[in-house]
Amino acid sequence: MPDISSDLVLFNELVEVLMNEEEQHPVADRIDSDKLYDSIDLSLNSSAMVDEEFKAVLKEVIVSTPKTATNLFFNQLFGGRQGKAVLGDLLAVMLNNSMYTYKVAGPQVGIEQEIIRQSCNLIGYGSNSNGTFPTGGSMSNYMALIMARDAKDPNFRSKGMSQPMVAYTSEESHYSNAKNASFAGIGRDNIRYIKADSVGRMIPALLEEQIKKDINDGFVPTYVNATAGTTVLGAFDPVDKLADITEKYGIWLHVDGAYCGSVIFSNKYKHLVKGIERSDSFSYNAHKMIGTPMTCSIILVNDKKHLHDSFSNDADYLYQTDGDDFNLGKTSFQCGRRNDALKFWTLWKSVGTNGLEQIVDQQFKLADAALEYIRSNPDYSLYSYDDSISICFNYKNIDPTLLCTELYENQITVVGFGAFNEDTFVRFVTINANNEKEDILNFFNVLEEFVAKNPNLIGVEEVVQESL
Repeated sequence: MPDISSDLVLFNELVEVLMNEEEQHPVADRIDSDKLYDSIDLSLNSSAMVDEEFKAVLKEVIVSTPKTATNLFFNQLFGGRQGKAVLGDLLAVMLNNSMYTYKVAGPQVGIEQEIIRQSCNLIGYGSNSNGTFPTGGSMSNYMALIMARDAKDPNFRSKGMSQPMVAYTSEESHYSNAKNASFAGIGRDNIRYIKADSVGRMIPALLEEQIKKDINDGFVPTYVNATAGTTVLGAFDPVDKLADITEKYGIWLHVDGAYCGSVIFSNKYKHLVKGIERSDSFSYNAHKMIGTPMTCSIILVNDKKHLHDSFSNDADYLYQTDGDDFNLGKTSFQCGRRNDALKFWTLWKSVGTNGLEQIVDQQFKLADAALEYIRSNPDYSLYSYDDSISICFNYKNIDPTLLCTELYENQITVVGFGAFNEDTFVRFVTINANNEKEDILNFFNVLEEFVAKNPNLIGVEEVVQESL
């Protein structure tokens, strides 16, 4: 058996390098993409590299990689680091189980199923519910669409499309919906994008109006995708009102909670997904609001028979012992599948459901701190709303795309921009629960100091508009 003890020593040394870098340089020095291969030796050669040179290259890679766990990273819909979850992920790597059968995963199957059972209980799904761990939010949405398709037409799997199906989603929903319609054989042109209201939520009356039109035109309404936390404004579609419509017309209702579905853990904020128990499927990403390492996505189904009907396939060479309830490959999209459940379980086990609630609530507290600061400062314009951890704003009428790019390229902070209706703005995400109010105020401080040192940024937007 190979001795990996020296590699583990090196790993600990590299982790220490990373932690020191995060503390001293929260934003990594940026390497221009066209200079990347000249800056770091990423080549793969035929001969072995000596240990010291290998270590030096690894350190260069670590130092240059964007740091997503620091208090100046606000760019993506994930951030921070939960120690007990990291522990679980490291153990999963060392154990290296695949999650398709009990024979090769053993207790890890029970760990995954316990997370699924408790998650189903939290949202009010019944005893027939179940779920699985896909590779991400996009795959969760895809699996939901496949189950909706097969529930509407059980012969689709074997004979292909026999009727023109239609799917519905908000204009503000995740871009994966278009890809998934293509993959599922429904077609991109058969997605109906429903307008959102002034705060980014799908408008139920317009959904029903479109469904009626499609029925009259000979289409078969099949699937409604609701969003719990849109990617820009962090808005929550009104699940209860949408469920009234989907139940009326016999349409599958999926709630995409990849971004903010983890509000199910919060007594204070779970009202944002009121009616979730009426959905046919629901997904959330623990690697977002909960803070586990990527990826950790869960899809739950109100009736587990749909998982089996759409994804099961016999394989005598694989499923040789134990029952279907313990052979998870029969209800997942993949065959070979890494263990994404253990890192969530180690966190949940260590802090309890109450601890997960505190993690979620902390992000809204940070959002409130940002809102309070923006609303009290006349140099800022606010474009987002309460009950969201996406804080959208502009500062001194500076072009937000330029401002975010300059902040990134000058290693000041990492934050992105977004758009809603006719407005473009900075999108500041408070998803790192390890941050405190001081870290939020520090973000605004470093932004303002950077602008003060670069007065040429002010007025750029007006100049651009004039030139057009």
